[in-house]
Amino acid sequence: MKKYLLTLAIASVAFLSACTKAEKEIASAALTETADASKTIGTAKFYELSDGKIRMDLEMNFASRADSNVAVHFHEHGDCGDMGMNTHGHWNPTKENHGKWGSAAYHSGDIGNIMLDNKGQAKISITTDRWSVKEGDLKNIIGRGIIVHGGTDDYVTQPTGNSGPRVGCGVIEAVK
Repeated sequence: MKKYLLTLAIASVAFLSACTKAEKEIASAALTETADASKTIGTAKFYELSDGKIRMDLEMNFASRADSNVAVHFHEHGDCGDMGMNTHGHWNPTKENHGKWGSAAYHSGDIGNIMLDNKGQAKISITTDRWSVKEGDLKNIIGRGIIVHGGTDDYVTQPTGNSGPRVGCGVIEAVK
């Protein structure tokens, strides 16, 4: 019995250590309404995985947009002022056409359409090697804006997807 407990304890420690090394939170963004920055509508958390990729877990709770699709994109600048317009255009470090995530060509910040349920809630997760948090790296997401648009991305119109007004905004910040 002692050997069994010792083996279980060692396996548990090894498992927990592996989990800690497998993913580490490296950045986050609090999303708020552009019309009223005191109203939180979601969060984005970014994790560095053991294979070097980054995973974003995005959760939305945007009751006024319940039962609708909203488009989400990373934008060039992390300044949500002027109703989100200070974020400027879509972040596109690879100079590709706008498109649907995972298609032949798309911006590294083309997150896409997210369907909100009847309470305005949704969760998505994206894992990629197109993002980085390394200073000076072309793929660095730190300091970028995340915009929630009031419409649906058509994945065709250049360079924005005709996604509608900017109704939500957040800034990706490093987690220390």
